[in-house]
Amino acid sequence: MKSGTGIVKDILSDCMDELTHSERQVASILLTDYPVAGMQSITSLASIAKVSTPTVVRLAKKLGFDGFSKMQEALREEVAAQIKKPVSKHDSWITESSNKHISHQFADAVAANLRHTLDRLDQTAFDSVADILGDTSRRIFLAGGRITRSNADYFYNHLQIIRPKVTLLSESSNVWPQYILDMDESSILIIFDIRRYEKDLQKLAHLVKERGCTIILFTDQWGSPIEKHAEYCFKSLVEVPSSLDSTIAITFIVESLLAQIQNQSWDSSRDRIESLEAMFGVTKLFRNLK
Repeated sequence: MKSGTGIVKDILSDCMDELTHSERQVASILLTDYPVAGMQSITSLASIAKVSTPTVVRLAKKLGFDGFSKMQEALREEVAAQIKKPVSKHDSWITESSNKHISHQFADAVAANLRHTLDRLDQTAFDSVADILGDTSRRIFLAGGRITRSNADYFYNHLQIIRPKVTLLSESSNVWPQYILDMDESSILIIFDIRRYEKDLQKLAHLVKERGCTIILFTDQWGSPIEKHAEYCFKSLVEVPSSLDSTIAITFIVESLLAQIQNQSWDSSRDRIESLEAMFGVTKLFRNLK
């Protein structure tokens, strides 16, 4: 059984209910220390999980691999993909490129990313997050990295239109402790972090978690290390025919959430939107085309 993303962690999660007790013991070890646990010898893994080596082999085959070595190969490829440098990604794309125009290649990749992201989306978690973000008694904070800062900024700009108490953290991590002072058990921190995962964001998540804050993570298909601190994690596919990653699938989830939050609290959202439009009219910020 292989998932839409092909990520071993996701495959494990998908078929957990189909595993025997012994196989679940191995799966639990793999997920607890992922992907490092799967990179050790089969005998070491079996010993830690307190099962036999044949049990480990059976698990690998249930996941859709031709044995434990093939599963390890998939794990190594995941690790390589996570740390792949832009130049390497570009060279790989050139090697695999087709005769299609780049616009069509890119569109095909984005369409596949959106489809697989939607297939992987946990709708129950989505609805829970929409409810949480729609609760105006809770303060929301947002943060992103060097690339994903724009995603955090986009989400912030739209959230603060439809609800109050929304704050975008400064780009400078030096002042983040000043924001953390205002966070507590009722606060929500939304973090965007994709591969070449940023240590400053990991430190932020750790400190915020200690204050009891709810963390919502938007990441790539491999999963940021911040996932271990997050109550909710949305994974989106990001690979496209480029040296850069695409966050279009992440934006898809963000915009879907915005639509849900707005629909659930339309009366109050409409009042805020109408008040904002009135201010725009007074300040003449936008051109009146009438």
